Amino acid sequence: MDVIERIKSTVESQPIVLFMKGTPQFPMCGFSSRTAQALKAVGANFHSVNVLEDPEIRANLPRYSNWPTFPQLFINGELIGGCDIALELYESGELERLVQDTQKA
Repeated sequence: MDVIERIKSTVESQPIVLFMKGTPQFPMCGFSSRTAQALKAVGANFHSVNVLEDPEIRANLPRYSNWPTFPQLFINGELIGGCDIALELYESGELERLVQDTQKA
């Protein structure tokens, strides 16, 4: 399976996926840390992918998503965005609604 297929498979097989630097327990950048914290704060059960451990995903995810930076948050197979967008959604209450919708499905 090529890397684009692996990314697609991950995004489609999990309701919430966070491609980040590090892990939720040990984030390796502030943006990844804040995004994971926002997801935890709304009770999200999410799958994370450490792009630092997989250079192929790190190199090709921006091509797949058409989004240049990390972290990248996907909900129900759709790119939500990076840290700034996730935090805006968290502050507005929209992130919690999106997370709750995935848990009902």
